[in-house]
Amino acid sequence: MSDSRRIVLASTGSLLVAALILVSVVLPSEYGWDPLGTGEALGLLGLAEEGAMPLRTQAGNWHSDHIEFQLSPFESVEYKYRLEEGAALLYRWQADGELLYEMHSEPDGAAPGYAESFAKNRAESDQGNFTAPFPGIHGWFWQNRGDEEINLKLETRGFYPWAVELRDGNSFRYDFDQP
Repeated sequence: MSDSRRIVLASTGSLLVAALILVSVVLPSEYGWDPLGTGEALGLLGLAEEGAMPLRTQAGNWHSDHIEFQLSPFESVEYKYRLEEGAALLYRWQADGELLYEMHSEPDGAAPGYAESFAKNRAESDQGNFTAPFPGIHGWFWQNRGDEEINLKLETRGFYPWAVELRDGNSFRYDFDQP
């Protein structure tokens, strides 16, 4: 076999292997197109999808809020923040007794009384971060189910223009963007 024939065969073989790799691995992993089904079999299809971004800039002003409540036996309070979709809220609350609590949100334009719940439990404290899944008001309901007064401290940081306190049939709004 001549050298030129070997070169042509090697080049043709390399071209076929490259085409097979393109169709079976590159197209499914990079573009989500899987004509042979090998991308799904090899677990490559998810690579083409955009994942969650670890860094996200936020619109609006950064605020810090510290508030305290005293809850008599069977008294309750709601405290919620106005958040746009994707806005972050870091929080920590601590009570000197066990409280029934629910973390929930009310989407803009929802029917009156509608809320989406994210956590419901009994505890003396909680902390974490919350990213608003939609624009609306997002926050907590706490109720003292015990027979002693309980003090509650809430600390938050995030991108919210205002908060609202709902207690005893009254509503109090706290504007953070006002001088």
